[in-house]
Amino acid sequence: MGKAGKALRQVLEKYKISQNRLAVTMGIGRSTVNQWFNESSDPSAEAVTEIFAALETLNPIAAREFLTLYLGRPILGDDPS
Repeated sequence: MGKAGKALRQVLEKYKISQNRLAVTMGIGRSTVNQWFNESSDPSAEAVTEIFAALETLNPIAAREFLTLYLGRPILGDDPS
């Protein structure tokens, strides 16, 4: 599967954000987050932006790291060091 699931798993584990907490914040079922987390399905492009927005609410640093991992490069404004 795609990069989104891998990035999501890394960020949720690193920042100790539960799948349920992300799902509640996004207003979706935990099973959907679990499918992304376990890479059994890929989130749509729209869902990736919603994941970012939810993570930004929960932990802005986690949100930026998710985006960096998903894009495979630092996002604009991030210090490359």
